[in-house]
Order: sequence, then structure tokens, then C-alpha cells
Amino acid sequence: MSSIQSHPQHNTIRLQLRQSLVLNDMPPPAWAELEPKLEIADFGKGDLLVHQGHSAMEQIFILDGILKRVVSDAKGKEMILRFAAETDMDTSYAAWRLGTPMPYSIVAVTKVRVVKLPMPHWVEFLARYTELKGRFEYEVMRLMSEVMAHTITLHLLDAPGRLSRFKRKHPELLERIPKKELASYLNLTPETLSRLKRKAETA
Repeated sequence: MSSIQSHPQHNTIRLQLRQSLVLNDMPPPAWAELEPKLEIADFGKGDLLVHQGHSAMEQIFILDGILKRVVSDAKGKEMILRFAAETDMDTSYAAWRLGTPMPYSIVAVTKVRVVKLPMPHWVEFLARYTELKGRFEYEVMRLMSEVMAHTITLHLLDAPGRLSRFKRKHPELLERIPKKELASYLNLTPETLSRLKRKAETA
């Protein structure tokens, strides 16, 4: 891990970070304060960024690649709650505010580059920028609503309906997410997913 300033691609990283859905409207003084707190980190496919059940929490902004939010039971069975890619984020904020351990893990679906900082530093920074804090907390609520909608979808829609909804909501991710991961998210077998995609292409 390294700081933005010391990274050989620091100019590209700054441009990518300024496209973040949460950070893109920050004033120059806020950028000047936040940047030294950030770390650049690269992860391989399957790497854990944040661990379910742990108390170490972070704020993560995605520069390249795809992350998933996933919850596991005691037997190791997993449920994927959401995917996130470039310009998006993932966070431990709700657990931090509630004073509870992480209820899910954040895992790299592909090779990923992120900028991140410990949650205490992010919370301290937000306290000085109320407009940014409001925008960020709105985004956290939107993500929670997205996860809830996905969970309901698994119960109410049939297999073609679930795939159709994903294509409508996340067309940019459809061909980027590995088939096994997307099938798991939609509660399908990889074979069923392939069949539904072929049927949709010939319809």
C-alpha cells in the first residue's frame, strides 16, 4: 500500500477518485485534507478487504475492478448482497455507527485497485464537512435499500425475472462479472444462467 502522492500513477489515481459518486463535488480544501489520509491498495481475485465478524472497519472507494458484499453462515454457505465497481464505494459505516462487528465481508471479484482509509479517520473527516456527510449517508441508505430490494427480488421473481432485473439495473456489469458469481447472486446454477442468457439473445 502507498499514499497517492508517492504512487507512480498518482495523476491517474486523482482523476479516477474525482469521479467517485460520493467525492466528485468536494471543495478543494476537503481534497487537500482527505488525500494524505488515503492509501492505495491492490487486491487479487478472491482477496478479502473487510472480514465479516471483525471490528476493523474501513471506507473503500473503487478505482478499478469489481467488489462484492457477501455474508456467510457458520457452515460456509454464502449469499452475495451486492456488487460494486468503478466510481462506486463500499463501507463499514453502518456497523461503525451501531457499534457492532461487520455483518458481511467485502471481497474482490476481479483484480481490484481501491483507495481506502480506516473508518475512524473517515468519520472524523466527515464531521468537518456536513454537506459531504449528508451525501455520503444518503448513499449508505441507498446501498442498504438496494440490498433489501435484491433480497425481496430473490423471493418474488422467477429466474428470468431476476436476470432481467439485473440487466436493467446493472447493464455495465453483466458481462464483467464471472458467471459463477453472477449465478450465485441471482440464486441460479451457472448452467441455468447460461441457458437464460442464450434464450434472451435469441428472443
